[in-house]
Amino acid sequence: MNYNWKKRVAQGTVVALAVTAMSTTTVLSQPKEATDTVSGYRTAGIVQAVSTMEAGAYATANVVGSQVTVVASANEQAQVAYPEWQDRLMANVDEFLYVRATASTDSDIVGKMYKGDVAEVTATEGDWYQITSGNVNGYVLGEYCLTGDDAHALAESVCKTYAKAKEGGIRVRSEASAESAIYTVMAVGDSLEVDTQATPVDGWVSVSTKAGTGYVSSDYVDVSIDYGTAITIEEEQAAIAAAKAAEEAAAAKARAVTVQNQAVAASYDDTTLLAALIQCEAGNECYEGQVAVGAVVCNRVRSGGYPSSVYGVVYQSGQFTPAASGSVASVAASGPKASCMQAAQAALAGTDNTGGALSFRPVSSGRGGVVIGNHVFF
Repeated sequence: MNYNWKKRVAQGTVVALAVTAMSTTTVLSQPKEATDTVSGYRTAGIVQAVSTMEAGAYATANVVGSQVTVVASANEQAQVAYPEWQDRLMANVDEFLYVRATASTDSDIVGKMYKGDVAEVTATEGDWYQITSGNVNGYVLGEYCLTGDDAHALAESVCKTYAKAKEGGIRVRSEASAESAIYTVMAVGDSLEVDTQATPVDGWVSVSTKAGTGYVSSDYVDVSIDYGTAITIEEEQAAIAAAKAAEEAAAAKARAVTVQNQAVAASYDDTTLLAALIQCEAGNECYEGQVAVGAVVCNRVRSGGYPSSVYGVVYQSGQFTPAASGSVASVAASGPKASCMQAAQAALAGTDNTGGALSFRPVSSGRGGVVIGNHVFF
């Protein structure tokens, strides 16, 4: 439960006890197994009830006649180390915790909280917490969760903590001293993982660097725990699909080895034309990506299902947009850049790194195939 809720419960208990004390002159006590102990006494018409809470915190209710005043002890405030975490919750699980639509194990699953995820508690219902986290709103069983300072402690143990530079030129030093050697310099917005195993030094934050544990002045960085949030079932399914597609693309790329096919007969003009198309389609790609575009054209020439010449393939209706728009002719006239000419020559000589692909699309198209640079070849 969050801190404010505990306080209201304690205060309500105190008031009830105080009112009861007004109607009797006997000392009240609770059974030994109760978690709260209460004592009451009367002196000159004033009744004081004390409700002892966890960690020595307590509240007092002073009753004079019909007037009741509840006073919270300073000890209650002292026991809260991280007030901003008092309405937060972490799933205390090894893998994940289901988030359900209602406070019932029979209700629909609307999301999952994985180890390291944090949620905001909005209400309680029996043994359940109503939470919001990321795009998930629902209920989780309290027995699998930690809240408040306990949640913060769990976050520190399972999540990474980072120090983010507030401004540029922040020096990371070898020791917690402005006179020590400089390991590196942080630009504004740069983050370094905090070395939580290092001995704390007042005024400094220990961070992990390639050179070892370094130190940065706490005045110049913001330190925060990098915790996650719950994920909806739809988001999880999309992530699984994306991971599978990436795995298939990687496998296809691994299977596609560079082969040496029969060379395609081509004049200097054909070579220039192919280089111009490569520049228009993949001029900013890596060299392998440029060769791949040339290989697609040459594979079409050899296939028998497309025109039998480089010129015919490049200018086939509805195939290459840069050719139809005049961009290819313009680049050919001014002279393609050297890497594109080299890629065209390699493709015409028979080099094929696409696995025999006859087409290509941007990777963002979602098509399967051999991924080279920002294109997928199929």
